Amino acid sequence: MARLETTIQERTNSLPVKLTLLLVSTLTVMAGATIAPSLPAMREHFAEVSSADYLVRLALTLPALFIALGAPFVGVAIDRLGRKPLLLFSLVLYGIAGSSGFVLSTLGLILVGRAFLGISVAGIMTTATTLIADYYSGSARAQFLGLQAGFMGLGGVLFLSLGGFLADGNWRSPFLIYVMALVLVPFTATFLPEPQRNQPTLTSSNATDTAQKFPLNLVVLTYGIALITQIVFYLIPTQLPFYLQQIANASPSQSGLAIALSTLFSATSSILYRQVKARLGFIAIYGIAFVNMALGYGLIGWAIGYAVVLVGLAIAGIGLGLLMPNMNLCLTSVTPDAFRGRVLSGITTSFFLGQFLSPLLSQPISYAVGLGTTYGLAAGLMLILTGFALVLFWRWR
Repeated sequence: MARLETTIQERTNSLPVKLTLLLVSTLTVMAGATIAPSLPAMREHFAEVSSADYLVRLALTLPALFIALGAPFVGVAIDRLGRKPLLLFSLVLYGIAGSSGFVLSTLGLILVGRAFLGISVAGIMTTATTLIADYYSGSARAQFLGLQAGFMGLGGVLFLSLGGFLADGNWRSPFLIYVMALVLVPFTATFLPEPQRNQPTLTSSNATDTAQKFPLNLVVLTYGIALITQIVFYLIPTQLPFYLQQIANASPSQSGLAIALSTLFSATSSILYRQVKARLGFIAIYGIAFVNMALGYGLIGWAIGYAVVLVGLAIAGIGLGLLMPNMNLCLTSVTPDAFRGRVLSGITTSFFLGQFLSPLLSQPISYAVGLGTTYGLAAGLMLILTGFALVLFWRWR
């Protein structure tokens, strides 16, 4: 048994394992936003459909709803049945459901495909993050979670930029990007080992100990931060193409590059997360992230041209890049192994529920006060969270 555990540990430290995990992670966070540059042309194509404005935006965010709904079931499944089989199934479903929009003829069927895409992302994101927590510990885990978030951002840069250029030719073309998941299936099957997990049956005494150690308040607080920040974050992919078209007559490729710039800065700060965490605590990092988002969204709301929006997106991206590794490391550091999959599925649910709620909340506000003011209100909300972080910092110091 000891030799088997040593062999698995050696495999998880190999380059193919790490690279496969990182490439799989690129498929997750920006999965819905890949088609963001297509939204204006897609709206024109389905202009005769009732409520086309809402339904087209729903095509972007519906995956997030099904990620949120599916993640709790995924968390239970991977704790009981294992990680790798579910990851392989999710990759296949991702490739088929994601690319279906290229051939489907009606908006309703496209939305069905987007729903199945969301279920697949729930499986991929929760399983990938859980595998990282299983394979690594200590500073190695902090470093890899930062790399994971960084690769998610780099994936966003690639997919959004490519999606923007493809959308210039045909709004359906960005759906083909999702086929990349099928390429990763053989690498996942070959290189990723199923981890050996210790799951002893709980007696009444150690069940009580586990319950006492379970950090419920911290988990709930982290879930709340994930929900609110993703509502604010998703103002960028859902509303920015329309905002840039309004203030700068931007093309789909320009919108895609603008959103990709934010994810590029997000990826950079995520990759540097380990160095930041070595000097600062979790709450201080939250405060820095909230301040950057407040400044960035304030600039976007104030902007009268394309260049100023780019500056705001870069500043906001720095803050966004610190959030995901900070939340994941915080939870994996304090959660008992027996609950790891379920707790990480909860952060996935909060994360993508925020993305789904974002256009439902922002659309009526933007109709009432305009998109610029909507971004300004988002900046104000981030300032409130900054104050909250400062209070917690001084209270727990």
